[in-house]
Amino acid sequence: MKKIINTNNAPAAIGPYSQAVVANGTLYISGQLPINPKVGKIESTDIEGQTIQVFENINAILLEAGYSFSDVVKTTVFLSDLSNFAEMNEVYKNYYQSECPARSTFAVKGLPLNALVEIETIAVK
Repeated sequence: MKKIINTNNAPAAIGPYSQAVVANGTLYISGQLPINPKVGKIESTDIEGQTIQVFENINAILLEAGYSFSDVVKTTVFLSDLSNFAEMNEVYKNYYQSECPARSTFAVKGLPLNALVEIETIAVK
């Protein structure tokens, strides 16, 4: 059985997908872009600000589903330019300081809305 998770505190899906789905105690969060849900667009132009917004969006979905960052077991980070890795990582480590989740990071040719970063997340209770 699956449950769709949706919150107004994270950006609405920009396509035919859900913000997140819970199935058998596992929360699958779709890749989050640095869209500020209050204004519906990307406001920050730098990797640090965009990464912070992505984590604010992830946090909103985690909270809506009754999870927290300590429940996260896997993340996948997509960067539009791998040269932004160190700055993204500086923000990332503020959210995962011990018992960090497994992670993959990829440089991609482009991201929706010309974002610099997108992160998908899997959490388990």
